[in-house]
Amino acid sequence: MTESAFGLRAFLLALAVVAVWGTNFVVIRIGLDSLPPLLFAALRFTLVIVPALLFIKRPAVPWKDLAAFGIFIGVGQFGLLFIAIDGFIAPGLASLVVQTQVVFTIAFVMRGTGERLVPAQYVALALAVAGIAIIFTHVGGTNTPLGVALVLGASLSWSLGNMVQRRVGRIDMLAFVIWSSAFAVPPLFALALLFEGPDRIVTAVAGATPIVWAAVAWQAVGNTMFGYGAWGWLLARYPAASVAPMALLVPVFGMGSAALWLGEPLPAWKLLAAALIIGGLAVNLFGPRLLARRVPPVAGA
Repeated sequence: MTESAFGLRAFLLALAVVAVWGTNFVVIRIGLDSLPPLLFAALRFTLVIVPALLFIKRPAVPWKDLAAFGIFIGVGQFGLLFIAIDGFIAPGLASLVVQTQVVFTIAFVMRGTGERLVPAQYVALALAVAGIAIIFTHVGGTNTPLGVALVLGASLSWSLGNMVQRRVGRIDMLAFVIWSSAFAVPPLFALALLFEGPDRIVTAVAGATPIVWAAVAWQAVGNTMFGYGAWGWLLARYPAASVAPMALLVPVFGMGSAALWLGEPLPAWKLLAAALIIGGLAVNLFGPRLLARRVPPVAGA
């Protein structure tokens, strides 16, 4: 049963989660200073499943859904995201571009269910596409076309993971993420061996500093276990309409922390792109609900 009042403690917990998720892009950049991206991703998910599998019961979903989610999120989303941040796109900008998963998710839902866009969603898509277009017209330096494309691929994979989650329904999300991670680890290690090579892997692991291992651990403990665990706890106790809007702050924390800790510049075009994309996310989140309130019910319906 959900609680109606989203109080200060719940707000602060939600704020802590989105702060962790947003600043995690800076943590990724720190880890990539020493670890190749596919190895980094493989280690991240290895720490998620060990020792969590010993203490968390497998959710009552088919193995095929666990495997699909693990591959889409572990290999597709984070594998591509880590490669992109490894020299092809700035972390703060990546935290913004990856939010376009909402656009892909809407498209998949429409195709799968035959749903039509409501007017507010057309506006949301237009704003998000305009923001991405601005980013593409300002590539150069640390922001390359390949980097943007890789993050868009990560967004596409995230949306495919969303569709798997939509299919399995309301479950213990933390348990689902942990058990699905077991299917992300083998392909990530295989890809790391293939593209990064055993010599580079051995050298990177041997030379990793405590800060690097802390970055790996933070991916598992902070980003996954705390993040998904606390978010699931909030969604189980408060209306989604109170919790979900907090996610709009993820790119705000991402871009802000990258500017503060990494010196990532925030020129006017990047702020405009952020405003358009975050605005599109907000319209998609609030627009249909507000429109439904304004439309009077049909007599006899």
